[in-house]
Amino acid sequence: MIKWLKFVWQIFKRPSVHFSLGFLTLGGFIAGIIFWGGFNTALELTNREEFCIGCHEMEANVYQELQSTIHYSNRSGVRATCPDCHVPHEWTDKIARKMAASKEVWGKVFGTINTREKFLDKRRELAEHEWARLKANDSLECRNCHNFNSMDFTMQSQRAVAMHSSALANGEKTCIDCHKGIAHQLPDMSGVEGW
Repeated sequence: MIKWLKFVWQIFKRPSVHFSLGFLTLGGFIAGIIFWGGFNTALELTNREEFCIGCHEMEANVYQELQSTIHYSNRSGVRATCPDCHVPHEWTDKIARKMAASKEVWGKVFGTINTREKFLDKRRELAEHEWARLKANDSLECRNCHNFNSMDFTMQSQRAVAMHSSALANGEKTCIDCHKGIAHQLPDMSGVEGW
């Protein structure tokens, strides 16, 4: 194996006999564009609801719950899809989230939540991870659609006005602090203080 690696290294180390430096540079540039285009295409394909619910675990569990919420069907006709809430829109944040989500592939391969019972057993842990992520990024995905500055407080209930005004004024709370369970059912929170 080491002998083979040395042989390959010698080939790459040696200057090109048949191709000019300009040709190699242009070829590398074109190969880079093709790689980048393929990478972004794959990234966007994995950033669609069809991809998310392609897993039985997601389609049979959380996607079914989403369909009965205001984020799925509402008077304005605006629908939030899985990536809208679970994947940041900015490229660097999106890449970081995709890298973190690669652990989900591990769970898929080993069947961590491949039955309803397994899903329900892990539901609270999964929800707490997602809540912590949203808390840490100041509910970034929520704020892609919901903005305090765009809210018409006259159209909200008294309680919502009080809570949103307070959150806007002091900035201590973020969306997920009050809106857990807005798109999916809450896990069993018995034994947790404050529930």
